[in-house]
Amino acid sequence: MVIDFHTHLFPEKIAAKALHQLAVTSGITPSTDGTAAGLLSSMERCGIDLSVVLPVVTTPHQYDSILRFAARINEENAGKKDHRLLSLGGIHPDCDDIPGKIAQLAREGFKGIKLHPHYQGVAFDDIRYLRILDEASARGLFVLTHAGYDPVAPDHDYCSVDMILHALTQLTPFRLILAHMGSNCNYEESLERLCGLNVYMDTGYSLTDIPDDLFVRMVHKHGAGKILFATDCPWAHQDVLVQRIRNLTGLSQEEKNLILYENASVLLEL
Repeated sequence: MVIDFHTHLFPEKIAAKALHQLAVTSGITPSTDGTAAGLLSSMERCGIDLSVVLPVVTTPHQYDSILRFAARINEENAGKKDHRLLSLGGIHPDCDDIPGKIAQLAREGFKGIKLHPHYQGVAFDDIRYLRILDEASARGLFVLTHAGYDPVAPDHDYCSVDMILHALTQLTPFRLILAHMGSNCNYEESLERLCGLNVYMDTGYSLTDIPDDLFVRMVHKHGAGKILFATDCPWAHQDVLVQRIRNLTGLSQEEKNLILYENASVLLEL
């Protein structure tokens, strides 16, 4: 079994335009067409059983429409055993009634919430995010945040290692997942300062550029039980990254199983 904990897709009517704009910004050629059908086709080819979809609420007024889109994904995939999608909820730190909106996400059955400080233009240790983390914890929802470099804001890191550590001195989230191995494109600092803390890390896109030996050191220091396999599809190829984990000689089969699906199964209550 394989669970990809970090993927993206868009409504069909805007997928082509959105994907083109993001491809120009990132300089990356996408691996799918950005639609649910495209992601499911990739999963079928790669033997991935479930992909977690991460919506990004870039402005407060998008909350309702993205909630409907995410809920529809979950409704359409309910009851399927293989090759299915499960969407997290999304929220913007400037939304009104944060407690009410997080309560709504919990009522509607979302397992967690995606944050993207770079697209939302707010530092991760800002009080607005701390309130979201606190409210999500009170509702038993995990939070997954982009961490480290992002091409949308190449000159400003809205979720640096320092910000993460500062936020963790203010509160203890129920479960916090740091995407991109804790700090995208800044893995040595993540190894030194974040590995070993009581947070999860996902491998989203990181497996395209992190050296094998560094990744293995991070897994061993942090613990394989807190690493989630993720691709960031369509910004990486699912088949390539599944094989990268399977072919790593520095990890045991037990560690690979934890990363590929066992940890995700626990978080998602499968």
